[in-house]
Formats: sequence, structure tokens, C-alpha cells
Amino acid sequence: MQRLQQHWYRLTPLHLLLYPLSLIFRTLVTLRRQLFCCGVLAAVKLPVPVVIVGNISVGGTGKTPLTLWLAQQLLDAGWHPGIISRGYRKSKKHSQAAREVSLRDSADEVGDEPLLMTQRRLCPVWIGRDRPAVALALLQAHPECDIILSDDGLQHYRLQRDMEIVVVDGARRFGNGLLLPAGPLREPVSRLRQADAVVVNGGAAQGDEFAMALEGTHFFNLLNPEVIRTASDFAGQPLHAIAGIGHPQRFFDYLQQLGLHCTAHAFPDHHQYTPSELSFSGTDVILMTEKDAVKCAPFATEQHWVLRVDAEVNPALAQLIIKKVSP
Repeated sequence: MQRLQQHWYRLTPLHLLLYPLSLIFRTLVTLRRQLFCCGVLAAVKLPVPVVIVGNISVGGTGKTPLTLWLAQQLLDAGWHPGIISRGYRKSKKHSQAAREVSLRDSADEVGDEPLLMTQRRLCPVWIGRDRPAVALALLQAHPECDIILSDDGLQHYRLQRDMEIVVVDGARRFGNGLLLPAGPLREPVSRLRQADAVVVNGGAAQGDEFAMALEGTHFFNLLNPEVIRTASDFAGQPLHAIAGIGHPQRFFDYLQQLGLHCTAHAFPDHHQYTPSELSFSGTDVILMTEKDAVKCAPFATEQHWVLRVDAEVNPALAQLIIKKVSP
């Protein structure tokens, strides 16, 4: 898979084989969406508004930080949101069942992003493969919830939605512009025209796009979370940094912006770490993202420091969303 991804951001001789497969995939994707749009395939309507935060490309674009930002904006405006997600687990034994994520869960059980969102303690977070079933279970367990946020799920058309927000990686955008397997796209770029809002994470927003940036200046110790440090506390020290996210280089570049020069170690998205993989000689500091931290917590040491980041988004997006979902 990693070797294939190397071809998604350029054109190579391999595309002579991949491009016909991409056309077939595009046809199937378009047909499936049309079947839902015209009612041939049934979609479930919930009794509360549904906001989808998704993307049209493979890999992380910043959906989870935006979902958390949106949850906070809704709370501030008097709403009571609930978040649903599929989760990402190595074991598929319980992947069908809807369940609430708790602070006692591990990333292995529920996925790194759902656990991260739960740790923010903003609202209930539920996971499961069947999005409508998960949302209905959440609403039954938490009748106070009056709006559902779906972290990912743009292509899960069985769940009717009141608003779609598509997140785009501002650095990588749409790669070579081709659909899988020739490129990184799940749906064609023209799909953006049907979305209610397009949010660009990093890079320059274009046209009606909303700009988003991930900001953070403080690190907490993974073993002792009450211990907080700033970037200046690590200046001049030998540092290592790990990132198992959709675009690891974004994290490493941000550390450099903070004035930190690190030996970088990139891992695949959703990577399940082992203690030996974080055994680096000659350093007392290993920096990581919150998404890495929920997987490294079982073997945390005083060497592990976590950068907390929050999404900074044009406030006009919150106004648009609340206007769209308000009765």
C-alpha cells in the first residue's frame, strides 16, 4: 500500500495499468451515489440534524480536530452534540456492534481517534460500522443530544445528512487528481460542488473555502499529564519525534516552526506502536501527537511528550453550520 501511495502524487508508467482501474472505480462510485440520491438504495433519516465531516481522499486531512472544534462551537451555542465514528481496530470481532467509547478503553479496542475525542470530554462518542445504527444507539442512550456529528463518513450514504463539510489537506490537495487506485481520491473533485463547506487544513484557502490551521504550543508528559512544558524548554536538547498520522511531515514541519530540531520518525497512519520502536539512544525527549499518545500510553515513560493541538477555523464556518441546522 505504501509503495502504491508513492504514485498518487505524480504520474508514472504504472498509470498505464492503474488508470483503467481508476475509471472503473469512478463509474461504480458515481453509480452508487446516484442510487442513493434517487431513492433506489434507502437511507436512514434521524430525528436530529446530522453533520458529516469527511474527505474525498485517502488518508488523514484533519477531520478529527475539526470535529472537536465543531463540537465546542455547538456547545457554546447551546446545542448538545454527539459524535459517531467507525473506529479503527485491529480486531474485527466486535466491529459490527455499536458502543460508546469510555476513558477506560484502549486504542486497540476502539481506535485512536475515537479515544482521543473521548479524552477531550466534550460529548458522547460512539463507534461502529453501521453509522445509522450507531447514531440511533447514541440517541437512545443520550436523549439530550440534539445533533449528530459524524467524524468521517462522507461516503456512507445510508445515513442522511443535513450538512456536509469536506476537509482538504492544504499541502497535498488532491494529488494527481485521479481516483483509486491510480490516485488518492475516493470521489472526483467535482464532488466538492455538492458539499456545504470545504475546509482547507494548512496551505492557502481558495475561493469559498474556509481556512483551518492546527495550533499548539504546550506539551504534556504522557506519564504525568499534569506536567506541562513549552517548546523553549526543549531548545538545544537532542530530540526525536514520531508521527503515525495521515501526513506525518505536517507534524515535523510544525515542530520546526516552534524552533525544535528533531530526528523524525514517520509511521503509517493508525500505526500500533511497540516499546522497542520508541527506543532511541542519546535522548531524553520523544515528541508525539495526541493520536500517537493514545496508543503509546500503555508503555509511557517520562521521555514521552505530547503536543496538544486545536483547530483554528474561520468563525464564519460555525455561523454557517448553526444557521443550516437550526429549525
